[in-house]
Amino acid sequence: MNSCTRRPFTIVSELPNRMRLKGRFLRNPDLDPDYLEASLETIPGVESARFNGRASSAIVRYDGRTETRAAVFGCIQDLPLSVFNGKNDRKSPPSLLALSVKGMLSLTCLFLPALFAAPLALVLSVPVILSGLVCLWNRKLKVEVLDAAAVSFSLWRRDYFTATAIVTLLALGEYFEKLSETKTTGLLKSLLKPQTDKIWIEKDGQEIQISFEEAGIGDRVVCGPGEMIPLDGRVVDGEAAINQSSVTGESVPVHVKPGDEVISGSVIEEGRIIFEAVHVGAETSVARISKFLEDSLRYASDSQKKSDELADKLVPLTFGLGVGLFALTRDLEKAAAVLTVDYSCVIKLSSPVAVRVAMHTAALQGVLLKGAQAVDSLARVDTLVFDKTGTLTRGELQVTDIFSAQGLDEDQLLVLAASAEEHYAHPVAAAVVGAARGRGLGLSPTSQVDFIVAHGVSAYIDGLNVLVGSRHFIEDDEGIDCSGADEAALAFQKEGKSLLYVARDGNLEGVLGLRDELRPEAPAVLAGLKAAGIKKIIILTGDTERTANALAASLPDVDEVYAGLRPEDKADIVDRLKDKGCFLGFTGDGVNDAPALVSAHVGICLPSGADLAKESAQVILLKEDLNSLLTARLIAVRCQETIQQAFVSAVSLNSSFLLLASLGWLRPVAAAILHNISTLGIIGYAGMRESQLIEKAPKTPEKGINIICDRL
Repeated sequence: MNSCTRRPFTIVSELPNRMRLKGRFLRNPDLDPDYLEASLETIPGVESARFNGRASSAIVRYDGRTETRAAVFGCIQDLPLSVFNGKNDRKSPPSLLALSVKGMLSLTCLFLPALFAAPLALVLSVPVILSGLVCLWNRKLKVEVLDAAAVSFSLWRRDYFTATAIVTLLALGEYFEKLSETKTTGLLKSLLKPQTDKIWIEKDGQEIQISFEEAGIGDRVVCGPGEMIPLDGRVVDGEAAINQSSVTGESVPVHVKPGDEVISGSVIEEGRIIFEAVHVGAETSVARISKFLEDSLRYASDSQKKSDELADKLVPLTFGLGVGLFALTRDLEKAAAVLTVDYSCVIKLSSPVAVRVAMHTAALQGVLLKGAQAVDSLARVDTLVFDKTGTLTRGELQVTDIFSAQGLDEDQLLVLAASAEEHYAHPVAAAVVGAARGRGLGLSPTSQVDFIVAHGVSAYIDGLNVLVGSRHFIEDDEGIDCSGADEAALAFQKEGKSLLYVARDGNLEGVLGLRDELRPEAPAVLAGLKAAGIKKIIILTGDTERTANALAASLPDVDEVYAGLRPEDKADIVDRLKDKGCFLGFTGDGVNDAPALVSAHVGICLPSGADLAKESAQVILLKEDLNSLLTARLIAVRCQETIQQAFVSAVSLNSSFLLLASLGWLRPVAAAILHNISTLGIIGYAGMRESQLIEKAPKTPEKGINIICDRL
């Protein structure tokens, strides 16, 4: 676990619902402000938290309750060392007041005498010049050097308005960039709130479900495959492989056994454990902060990196042109005009702005894109693979038929299956449990519940081993004869139903028939995806061929169907498609989909998906509606088009400005204005294009799909 050190702080001011805290540790240059703010905002009752770097303080707004106040203090005092990750490069965005003052002072330089304009321009220009000098000192020729040179040349020529105008427009560009980043950060942080409502604990030899708030220190918490560990604790029984990447960033699963500590927010990949809670409530909030925030806002996509590299390569071109022109003509005005124009600024700013606005717009439309790379990759997908259950279908299975092979009546067989399935977070389990409760049946207490991924469930009821799952699991793995249900099973399959076998104490008790309905929006969404550039759509399922083909017959845009698959089979098919050159997206929602989600170039998960599936995916749909997947694809494609168009516009316009400046047809003032206006215009275009696409789309899904696809 991350080690913690108690961090003293003082309360500077306090109102009933607001307090301002100050501490020496807040001055640490390595402090991650996003992590700090998100840590505080995950505490129940905290409305917002804002870190003020200049004042070395944090302002927290909360519900005024004493418990919430104490939780905030505890969180700050026990921040983990990972909050000081050494990657903090966030600057406080310039305020509108500061921008307005700079703009007014810049305009004032047009009318003030040189005696007053000179010191004013120098004061405004010093930060830009110092930034350029620091860059040169570090032997880097970047845009900061161009900005510093352009401002310096303008001051040298006593063109104070041009110098201050450049400074003001640079600050304005930074303001728009930071404004976009701040909005996106706030949105993503709101999605990091803890989502665990219920947990299972072992008490008096039975497993019972309680609310997360009721958990206490010393409770024996039970967790199985695909579940998120809700509390910090120490394993007392069982073994498991857990994924801690969302907490520690460590991608390799960690094997835990009795005596080992587990961190809240980790996800169990394999195995089952019982651990004793050592921290509960707000004390575990920090451990729930995901590295996703860092990945989303700090790490650039491949296309962004290429744009940045190209932008850096263009800086020496502009610098060399300006210096060379001065050397040949001795015309300081021409050199200053050339140095005022650069490609790097707009190329570097337009890409992250477009990506962040795309992420923001996608989230508003019900799609969580985990970072710039997810946007980039989703736009490149040409082959889309769907797991059937819970994605193309509603995942709301209904028990339609019950066949008893041994003499149990329907209710008894249903209670047996539902009692074993009660702990399993899967559509099949939910259907069986729902059917039993719908009949008003009480479930039997269970113990030693084990989940065999993609096969079934094993549990002990009244001292007898009960198995519920596929025929392969019951007959092939467990050696139980299932031939007594062949006639009923065949009849269910002909009707396109899924089968669930139930065995007890080594004997087959019966089989259940379940039906799942196709999502009503699925046909239109698949057609829209094809129109949006997806070349091939494939369905993977563990169902029989007869059941799978019955579904595919109602989806004309499906190209291939693979049936009767195990989890490893799905991952193998994904790998084979990648080897053929397909750029692959995989859509699934279950624990058994995790291998394929990880193997695909882009993993896509629905909101009802298991925690492990969400952890493995790069794209998470926040609404139970496949229209949001199409929307995400359109936003991603649109974003890449926007970046490309911004790049072409930047190169075209700035090349024109450079040519005019080199010929002496543009004075430095005009060059600065044209360059900065074009930069802000392109950045504004990059920021607005995504939201306009969605805002103008009709609310009717089918019409919206057609019109948006036409606009692409």
